[in-house]
Amino acid sequence: MTIPDQGGLWYAVYVCSRHEKKVHRLFQDIGVTSFLPLLETLRQWKDRKKKVQEPLFRGYVFVRIDIGREHMKVLDTEGVVKFVGIGRTPSVIRQKDIEWLRTLVREPDYISGRVASMPSGRKVRVLAGPFRDLEGTVVKQGREDRMVVFFDSIMQGVEISIFPELLVPVDS
Repeated sequence: MTIPDQGGLWYAVYVCSRHEKKVHRLFQDIGVTSFLPLLETLRQWKDRKKKVQEPLFRGYVFVRIDIGREHMKVLDTEGVVKFVGIGRTPSVIRQKDIEWLRTLVREPDYISGRVASMPSGRKVRVLAGPFRDLEGTVVKQGREDRMVVFFDSIMQGVEISIFPELLVPVDS
């Protein structure tokens, strides 16, 4: 069951290790709008292979709340550690970033890796396709460029593959 957006701003919540799905489900149960970007991956064990849904960013769940009224409701949820932010101030996640994350999980074939720090390189914007208007940093030159889309608010990035002709430099 997905709860429709009721207003408020988006925030990232840091959760206990491997509790992302459980916390997301608990948020839905208590009426908190949440978003957990998941990617389907093939996992192999000794005796079998299985497709599983894994979080795009381990340890994070996104919530859309009125921080003044609902922050304790979120913090009191089992598995929640804290809001992601600077000091005691939670960082607001832009609606645009949430939409990009939704696009990324809808287009999993483009994702080639996850990065935890900002690489150096050329800042570009995508001209067309599913990632149109997405801005990021190019980390590799070649037939297909690899671009890192970095989310400052949670200090996490995702590496995607994209054709160079779809990119235009952005002034810093």
